[in-house]
Amino acid sequence: MTLMSSIFEEKLRSNLSPSCFPTSSEKYFHDPRGQLGFLGLVIAPEKVDEVSFILSNCNQERVPVVPYGGGTGLVKGQLFSGMNRPVIISLERMKKIRGVYPNENTLVAEAGAILSDVKAAARKVDRLFPLSIAAEGSARIGGNLATNAGGTNVLRYGNTRDLCLGLEVVFPDGRILSDLSRLRKNNTGYDIKNLLIGSEGTLGIITAATLKLAPQPAKEGTAFFVIPSPKEALSLLSLARTYLGENISTFELIHRQGLEFLQEKIPDVRIPFAELPEWVVLIDIGVPRHFDPIAILIDLYEEGQNTQIVSNGWIAQSQRERDQFWSVREHIPEANRKIGAISTHDISVPITMIPEFVSSANKEMVKLGDFRVNCFGHIGDGNLHYDIFPAHGKTREYYQDIEACIQKVVYDLVTDMEGSISAEHGIGRLKVKELECYCDSTKLAVMKQIKQTVDPNGIMNPGAVISCETC
Repeated sequence: MTLMSSIFEEKLRSNLSPSCFPTSSEKYFHDPRGQLGFLGLVIAPEKVDEVSFILSNCNQERVPVVPYGGGTGLVKGQLFSGMNRPVIISLERMKKIRGVYPNENTLVAEAGAILSDVKAAARKVDRLFPLSIAAEGSARIGGNLATNAGGTNVLRYGNTRDLCLGLEVVFPDGRILSDLSRLRKNNTGYDIKNLLIGSEGTLGIITAATLKLAPQPAKEGTAFFVIPSPKEALSLLSLARTYLGENISTFELIHRQGLEFLQEKIPDVRIPFAELPEWVVLIDIGVPRHFDPIAILIDLYEEGQNTQIVSNGWIAQSQRERDQFWSVREHIPEANRKIGAISTHDISVPITMIPEFVSSANKEMVKLGDFRVNCFGHIGDGNLHYDIFPAHGKTREYYQDIEACIQKVVYDLVTDMEGSISAEHGIGRLKVKELECYCDSTKLAVMKQIKQTVDPNGIMNPGAVISCETC
């Protein structure tokens, strides 16, 4: 990497429209958790040719480039931490919906389109773009693809990778890959698209994508079911699949600790339980019009009680109640932030291993000290957020010396169970050392070879995913 000279900056400014340079750039240098990055030159191109011009010139001068979507990432992938001033390419002005094809169940969107706007464009033609994350009002589809975002609907529809058919991408040398295929079957060589999805801007910049749509469920239903432990949650999931097949959209595990945090920090969120349960499952279903979702959930509840899987339950009787139920789940991360975690873990294990992981991890935490543990997440796809918080009356600073030990215990357990240290948030710059420690050595070596081949000058998001000692 080299320092960005004033001559180089002037070259970019003189060849690009003044509208490409935001008048205020403060928001690009910090993330939702308040972590700060190095300052850089922010450029917001409007056309793919402008992205190509910027990248090719940065590549020639070896100036680092940081792609920027909605800035909602939680692993510092959008925050440069090297020694040199980078070019930060924001996709915010590339936000067009280029085409909607309801009979094909596809939509073509530019990378800067906000996720909620993509979902709204699908709804206009009675279709569903099913990616569902808390930050959908600010996250941009390019960032969702770059990080292979997950969310609450992965059980039914898959990760973002599963929702993409084609990409338009600009590589570091300025070459443009125009492969916005709308085809479901296309066996023409290597699948470059799936290599780029999840690469976190380290191989190129996604500028547009062809996305899969799905039919809108005709009727939906939502319920909370109280279960004794994660073991019974898996039994309930199996029972629900018997009743509903693939019509289960969401199956979320919530622990009592998360509900207590809500009561403490966001008391306006209405919790439907008079007495907080130890464990509860939020289930959301979408069914064809000739089915009654409430009747199905009642049958499921009764069968769960008969088999001693479920001890209590609440089934939403209106859209308002559905929204209230979902508000509980959606506000848990915010309550967590207000409490202030010692260590957070976005992990996944095979779903049959979840009860063993939770039990083993809890026992290890007791050995390490006095903590509050909030375990919640997408149990239907094996993704848990296992987060450690200070005991009452203590702050996270009290535990600074033990944070690394907590993380190692959790990641060692995950690895022993053939799980992943990053389920849906990515690696970014926050987990690079952990990836090197826990990743299969052959996989890591191949990743580095790919990086060297595609980005030999190392300008693309240096320090993210792949370690960069010289940037």
